[in-house]
Amino acid sequence: MQDLRAVCVFLLIWLAGCADRSYSPTVPEALDVGQPATVFAATNREPLPDGTFGAERTDGLSLLELTVSIPPEHTPGSLKFGYANPDPSAEFTMAGRRKFQTEAAFSSRLQQELAKFPANERDVTVFVHGFNSTQAETAFRAAQLTHDLNVPGATVIYSWPSKGKALGYAYDGDSVLFARDGLESLLRKLRSFGASRVVVVAHSMGGLLTMEALRQIEIKSPGWTARNLGGVVLMSPDLDVDVFKSQMSRFAEVPQPFAIFVSQKDNILTLSQRLRGLNGRARLGNLNNAEEISDLPVEIIDTTAFADEAESQHFVAATSPALLALLNGARETAQTFDRDQDRLRRLLPGQVIVRDNAIEIALDGPPSDNR
Repeated sequence: MQDLRAVCVFLLIWLAGCADRSYSPTVPEALDVGQPATVFAATNREPLPDGTFGAERTDGLSLLELTVSIPPEHTPGSLKFGYANPDPSAEFTMAGRRKFQTEAAFSSRLQQELAKFPANERDVTVFVHGFNSTQAETAFRAAQLTHDLNVPGATVIYSWPSKGKALGYAYDGDSVLFARDGLESLLRKLRSFGASRVVVVAHSMGGLLTMEALRQIEIKSPGWTARNLGGVVLMSPDLDVDVFKSQMSRFAEVPQPFAIFVSQKDNILTLSQRLRGLNGRARLGNLNNAEEISDLPVEIIDTTAFADEAESQHFVAATSPALLALLNGARETAQTFDRDQDRLRRLLPGQVIVRDNAIEIALDGPPSDNR
């Protein structure tokens, strides 16, 4: 009965999945009122006749440039979009879609985008989405996150074939396994496309996909990830802790910084536990005992204190205005890191405090004990 209640709550939370989320039109006129954001995309979703990409799987990667219009009314942490009938004055809107016919054309355009930045800021941030996501939603979220955090360089989404439906959890789990090779291919190519640094940011089930792809890279090319990635960030990873430790054991050297955003108030991960019959065992993204992975060279960033005011408790780092403001504004740490302080600060430019084998982020001084 408890599992049945969990499923019912899950369906209520994801009620938006009942709406038609399959189509987001291209509205070039949105740029007359909104601010443009360029989001590159690599996808193994099946292309549709209208130029968009659906939920079915296909071999090979399609390479795209998407132009997102960020509404003038946008406030940090908020993501509003209108699917088939967007209002560009208030909602994120797709303003342009371009498909590259060759890798060379994609590489040339990516390098052109990177050239807008100083040599030391020509980074590529690869965003790997989670469960129940369409390609347009992923582009909107990546644009919102990188805009609100003032992330330099170019943004690339890896758009794997999620069903984009509340009842597509099992399909998405299979798609994660299907999509590993495509993510490996993308990461290997980006290093040859002119990026000075590649940082991977993965959310929810995308954390499982990212870890599986990095694991298989390490099996083939030991040490490649540490040599070629400038950082890995797992946000609210829907990932079993034992599985994560097993994946990490295959790394010849773990890329640094390696940060994991967790929250004990993550309602979706709590439901994920219940659906798996793991009521007493946390997922990696709502880990409440840092000792479980204290022997690994990773940094745990506890965002629980920001969960209540976040738009999404399953994505606090992207939807908490206070946390976003902190990450943007504060650059001095209250206590130095034991290792690789400068690189982690560049990745997460906030006030970071080491406490109880975890890293916590606070607005004013040490975080409270009321968590």
